Parts: sequence; C-alpha cells; structure tokens
Amino acid sequence: MIRYLTSLGRDCDGSVTIEFAIVGPILITMLMGVLQIGVGMQNYNALRGISADVARYAVVNYQTSNRLSTSQLQTYATGIASAPPYGLIRARFQPTITTAATQRVAGATEYNFQVTYRVDHACLSCCRCVGRTQCVRIH
Repeated sequence: MIRYLTSLGRDCDGSVTIEFAIVGPILITMLMGVLQIGVGMQNYNALRGISADVARYAVVNYQTSNRLSTSQLQTYATGIASAPPYGLIRARFQPTITTAATQRVAGATEYNFQVTYRVDHACLSCCRCVGRTQCVRIH
C-alpha cells in the first residue's frame, strides 16, 4: 500500500489539466478585460474622429458661405458615425449641437457639440451588471 501511494505521488499524469483549471479562468478573465478596453478605446477614438470631422465640415461649409443649421450638422454627424471607418451603432449614438450662448468671434457662429454613445458592458452572464450602459461624452 505504501508503494502504491509513493508511486501515485510521483505520477505527473493529469497535472497540466489541474494547472489549467487553476490558471485558465484567470487568463480568460484577463483576456476579456483587454478586449473590453480595446472596444472602449475604439469607441472613444471614433467619437473624437467624428467630432473633428463635423467641425471640419462646418468650417468648410461656413467658408463657402453655406450656413448650416444645427439639425443639418446633427444629421451629418449621425451619418458618418455609422459609416466606415467608425462603424458605430446608430441607435446608441446621440449628437447634440447647440449654438453657443456667447459668440466669442465677431462674424462667426460658434456651436457646442456634445456626443453621447452608449456602450454595453460585456459581462459574464453570472454578473449583476448585464444590461447596464455607460455614456461617453466629448465636449
């Protein structure tokens, strides 16, 4: 009996399975976290790019004496947000463009542009945070 227990203690068969069962969930959780951060950064960079594109579009049209309304700028922002290269989901994207209360430059129109994009959390089904959203705003 003692020989059997001694040989069983030296046997390494199945040790990889046990090690993976211990380390595997941690590695998979870290991988999911990295993927979630990557998606968040892509969305953040897309919102920054969209705001720059809308500002460029408004300035070019203003210089060619084409005065755009805030609704036209919102329509343009929504259109480019869902198109490549940004590819955001249109239902989650909400641009808000208002005319600034104080115009700082004479002869020009200043707008406030706020972008809101809802990002769903990619949680495991056992978490309580499934279905919650967070908003990203760029002023």
